[in-house]
Amino acid sequence: MPGRLIIVCGLPGAGKTTVARRMAMDAAGVRFCPDEWMEALGVNLWDEAFRARVETLQWDVALGVLAGGGTAVIEWGTWARRERDALLAAARQVGAAAELHFLDAADEVLAARIAARNREDPPITAADLGQWRLLFQAPDAGELAGYDVGIGPVDIAAL
Repeated sequence: MPGRLIIVCGLPGAGKTTVARRMAMDAAGVRFCPDEWMEALGVNLWDEAFRARVETLQWDVALGVLAGGGTAVIEWGTWARRERDALLAAARQVGAAAELHFLDAADEVLAARIAARNREDPPITAADLGQWRLLFQAPDAGELAGYDVGIGPVDIAAL
C-alpha cells in the first residue's frame, strides 16, 4: 500500500495546525510541526538554523512513514515552490501519493489569529506579515494540478 504525503501550506495564522491535526487524525497519520518540537525542546521559534535541523530530522522520519505505507502530514509553511517541489519529488520516489492544501486569509485575519495564540517571542507584527506575504510563493493552479489532490486557497473560517 503506497504512503500518502499531505503538505499543509500557508502563512502564520492561516490555520495550518488546525487543519493538519484534523487530517492526521482522520488518516491515522503522523503530523510534523517544527514549532511544537522546538517549543518542547525550549528553543526560540525564531532560531532559523535550529528550525532547519528540525525540519531535516522530521523529513527523514516522514520518508520512513511514507515508505512504510503510512501518512505523513507536513505543516512547515512551505513558502517556496522549490521546497514544495522537493517534497513532492521525494514522495514520488518512494511511491507515495501527494496532496497540497493551501490555506490563506486576509492579513488582518492572520494577525488576529496570531495575536490570539500569543506564541511567538518576539511577537509577529503586521509589518512582518506584510513582508512575508511578498516572500510567500502561493501555489497556483498549475502547481496544485501536479498533486494527486491540490486544494486552495482555502480560509479555514469557511470550513
